[in-house]
Amino acid sequence: MPDRILVLYGSYRSDRTGIRLADYLVRRLAERGAEPVLVDARAVGLPMLERMYKEYPQGAAPAAMESLAEQIRTADAFLFVVGEYNWGVQPGLKNLTDHFLEEWFWRPAAIASYSAGRLAGARSNSAWHATLSEMGMVVISSTLTVGPIAQTLDGDGQPTGAAGQSLDRAFARFADDLAWWTEAAREQRRRRPPPY
Repeated sequence: MPDRILVLYGSYRSDRTGIRLADYLVRRLAERGAEPVLVDARAVGLPMLERMYKEYPQGAAPAAMESLAEQIRTADAFLFVVGEYNWGVQPGLKNLTDHFLEEWFWRPAAIASYSAGRLAGARSNSAWHATLSEMGMVVISSTLTVGPIAQTLDGDGQPTGAAGQSLDRAFARFADDLAWWTEAAREQRRRRPPPY
């Protein structure tokens, strides 16, 4: 059974370069036999958090929220593609994740960060690690940091130059780590229901 992986991306900017990394990851995961699905926070279009999904009566949540809740519940793993804004997390992706809680539980998460500069979103990457752990996910130890993104991936999400080659090399271990934890979590859920 292929791993169902949600690839979550959160920039709302008109000239988004991080989508290159999201597209690259979706393509590379599919090449490995997984079933990745891109979840673009801007396309989903949830409002600023006023009420979490679980706070709506059953069947009363907005359609986009209901659909995404089902995607999250049925995913085997999550891959967060995160940019860095002023040393912090992107508000669009944080807003999307905060609409849900129990739906995330008991699955692994991976983080791939990017920025226009050489630090490659490393500070955002670290911030997301703690946030996702608190939200009930097991965050894998492997990570990807991509920067400067415009020198690593072209407009079609294809690797370019030495930076692109480095990303390709790093992806293999990253994907292996995510696949191992995805299988482990799926098998454990099959063996024994989560305690809550």
